[in-house]
Amino acid sequence: MRFLRGYIRRIDAMNRRIGRVMMYGIFVLMGVLLWSTVSKAFFVPSLWTLEMAQFVMVGYYILGGPYSLQLGSNVRMDLLYGDWSLRRKAWFDLFTVCFLIFYLCVLLYGAVSSTAYSLGYWGTEPFSFFGGLVTGAEEIGHMEQSSSAWRPYLWPIKVVMIVGFVLMLLQCLSELAKDVLRLKGEAI
Repeated sequence: MRFLRGYIRRIDAMNRRIGRVMMYGIFVLMGVLLWSTVSKAFFVPSLWTLEMAQFVMVGYYILGGPYSLQLGSNVRMDLLYGDWSLRRKAWFDLFTVCFLIFYLCVLLYGAVSSTAYSLGYWGTEPFSFFGGLVTGAEEIGHMEQSSSAWRPYLWPIKVVMIVGFVLMLLQCLSELAKDVLRLKGEAI
């Protein structure tokens, strides 16, 4: 039980810090969109603003998601759930978080595969590709770029997605541990 409490404390603290920093990402997004508006009105329109706004929004959403889950501010159907006892909520959350963990594992596999592809890997084993990059057995190939006029490399935003999915997975495991402690009747 001490291990679970330590895990919860560390993961919650890490995701709280990251989430609090990412809350200010909305101001970065507003700045990019403001510059887009000003440049279109008074100067030559900037090519990078639309895609940069999309990239900032992805980071804001994906890296802020674990903090949102931690706070319980995610969307949930509260027709029955709000009237349940803490024990019944813990059982229901324990059951449903398993589906979320499975879904996040699928998303993580897709993000790793997509990131490997964006780094020029054409094979079917993306995890071994990244292992090969670390050991020097693999090389980065022709890197994927956006098809827009700005043509940024896509691997940085895909790495952000991997980090976000890992953080969300860790937070889901923290929520699972909280439910287990609640069901055992122990304080969190």
